[in-house]
Amino acid sequence: MPYNVKQEHRAPKVTAPIPPNPALPRVCVIGAGASGLAAAKALYTAGVPFDCFEKGSEFGGNWLFDNPNGVSACYETLQINTSCPRMAFSDFPMPADYPNYASHDQVYAYFRDYVDHFGFGHTITFNTEVTHVRRGENGGWDVDIRPTGSSAESSANSDTAEYETRRYDAVMVANGHHWDARWPDPGYPGHFDGGQIHAHDYRSGEQLENRDVVVVGAGNSAMDIAVEGSYRAQSVNLSIRRGQWVMKKTIFGKAADQIALPGWVPWWATAARLRIAAMLSGGLRRYGLPTPEHTPGQSHPVQSDAIRDRLDEGAITVRPGIERLEGDRVVFTDGSEAPADLIVWATGYRVNFPFFDPDLISAEGNDLPLFKRMAHPDRPGLFFIGLLQPVGAIMPLAEAQSKLAVKTLTGDYELPSRRDMTRQMHEDDRRNKRQFYDSPRHTMQVDFDHYLLELEREMRRGKVAA
Repeated sequence: MPYNVKQEHRAPKVTAPIPPNPALPRVCVIGAGASGLAAAKALYTAGVPFDCFEKGSEFGGNWLFDNPNGVSACYETLQINTSCPRMAFSDFPMPADYPNYASHDQVYAYFRDYVDHFGFGHTITFNTEVTHVRRGENGGWDVDIRPTGSSAESSANSDTAEYETRRYDAVMVANGHHWDARWPDPGYPGHFDGGQIHAHDYRSGEQLENRDVVVVGAGNSAMDIAVEGSYRAQSVNLSIRRGQWVMKKTIFGKAADQIALPGWVPWWATAARLRIAAMLSGGLRRYGLPTPEHTPGQSHPVQSDAIRDRLDEGAITVRPGIERLEGDRVVFTDGSEAPADLIVWATGYRVNFPFFDPDLISAEGNDLPLFKRMAHPDRPGLFFIGLLQPVGAIMPLAEAQSKLAVKTLTGDYELPSRRDMTRQMHEDDRRNKRQFYDSPRHTMQVDFDHYLLELEREMRRGKVAA
């Protein structure tokens, strides 16, 4: 059956502390966003000793508005693009009174309840940044940490000293991949007299108030910002180089992703479902958007219920790519131009790990080949949690990855040999390139239900091997 978390799936509340087993490997978790919380919960409930370091003073990552860690991309009108039952962790459903698509503050409240329910809040060390991770001389990993914020906050939330080094048997990297903004490179010819921000720095419609705005991009953030600007700005031009299929989030009064298929069905069936959803949503060619060169199943879905209405009312003007900048105007590739005093670049993100030396781990072109998108065949004891872009939500996938990593640490699962891991990685890469068009946004793309089934099968295989 497709993944769908119901109220009866809620696990019993953890009411007594779970002591760590000192005989098990010690783990470092980097980050306390959605993926870091999934990792911390899996480690804590399995009795694996660990430290979870969070740069800011709160957990929640991208879902906390104005997160003190300074790297959240959350904006005022942000909603999830996956319905609540398909975004929730498998043993902790979202509240029954939540709408189909929760707002960012509802997601944060859900995280807060999740941490409280499973009782692992005390395991997170706040105001502590991981600055360097390297191989230890005798195996394992050396992790440099330093306090952030005021000295009072640091002493209250951790017992670390500046640039302290701690040694671990394993590291679970959960630092996210929507924080290092990718700007156009190279930039466009000409000069621009107005302001420029990346979508990462957008917080609310107040930044667009009475401005002549050009939004550049065709992803979910670009659509949301353009829609909000259509109510607040003096003018909004949406510049799109490559056409995208924009799906409605709600079809026939129901969350569109509730019409899902089991993970065992072939990809062509999922692609067909996406094509039907695109057809039911209606095309955007009549509004001036370029016709996509790919089928709906060949790209990461873009979703918006409001964009068509705002285009239909003439509140947003669609433009092709930018040709050049001319002071207080933007000139587009079709020769048209628009007044502008603010450009919002919704141009995506770079995958970045500032705590690794590039010769140890790097993601050139956002591409970091990994076994099952989580384990490096040449870096034993290193796991990446949530480093994927699903046709669906990250949270359940990060939870499944965390379970596999924990089973590895407790001896209940054994990874394949380096040769088998590499072979499987090549097979997955070839399949990925057949399914999705070539783009930095698709280097980490996975099909949600199929990936969950893959991990489930892999855990069964690895259990037998162990």
